[in-house]
Amino acid sequence: MGSRWLRDAIGVILIIAAGLAGYWLFPDNLALLTRVIAIALLVLSIDLITGYCGVATLGQAALFGAGAYAAGIACVNGVTEPLTLIVIGAVAGSVAGLLTGTIMLRAHGLAQLVLSIAIVQLFHEAANKASAYTGGSDGLAGLTVSPLFGVFEFDLWGQTAYLFGLALLVVVFVALKFIVSSPFGMLCRGIKQDPIRIRAMGSFVFPVLLKMFVISGAVAGMGGALAAISTQVVGLDSVSFELSANALVMLVLGGLGTLYGALVGTVIFMGFEHIVSAINPFHWMTMVGALLIAVVIAAPSGLSGVLEKISGSGRRMKGGRA
Repeated sequence: MGSRWLRDAIGVILIIAAGLAGYWLFPDNLALLTRVIAIALLVLSIDLITGYCGVATLGQAALFGAGAYAAGIACVNGVTEPLTLIVIGAVAGSVAGLLTGTIMLRAHGLAQLVLSIAIVQLFHEAANKASAYTGGSDGLAGLTVSPLFGVFEFDLWGQTAYLFGLALLVVVFVALKFIVSSPFGMLCRGIKQDPIRIRAMGSFVFPVLLKMFVISGAVAGMGGALAAISTQVVGLDSVSFELSANALVMLVLGGLGTLYGALVGTVIFMGFEHIVSAINPFHWMTMVGALLIAVVIAAPSGLSGVLEKISGSGRRMKGGRA
């Protein structure tokens, strides 16, 4: 138990250190790094549903977009305090998660996946048609966000937005670590492994999974709200199927069922995409696809699984020498 908490503490410290290193090493790309943090929250939310509960989904962008649009609409109507906007995004994402989970959990397997695609497409169409509130295809632009704590303004270079996003990511990550390590989190893993046995033990599967959908929605909604705050723009891309698919790819790249994998996969995918698209703007998708194929073949458990194996081998070697 003690060693696990020590590893988690070291992991959080490494996340903070990596975030601060990004702040100092890439001062001209803080907007991109803030976007990475927002998407990382989305990928973490998918990991809760797919990695820990075994529910396949391609509709998580609906929850991300719900948080983004809720924060954007609130900002347009005079609510400009950043923390309040994050809370609004979390609440909107939770409600969307409750709705999505209630629908998806009525089906199983491939039918769940199809339902998730239908849900994100419906959310996308609703955002497009409700142009009086969402701006339609033009989106919401020119959002004015108040200074954080009344002191730190959201500057053009994205310094405040990035540090705010990094702090939000760390807080959410620590909270999720407690959740997945709790009896509730262990029950979710048990449902993923053998839902029939869990039912035989007297536990109700549907309420447990629905609760995780709500938690997942809150995390995705905060990611959407952060994206709205940092860019001061909310568009239909926030609730697109493509965003859902890319986020799931990032999770598979990093590794399912491990929160660290969600972060690793997001950073690697978005970093590789940014670099390769700048080098070859016409064929960068081919190179990204080649990377994904190579990772899936060489490391079926994702990059985080490879790192765990390496660290595990290192510990065994030290134990053998001792």
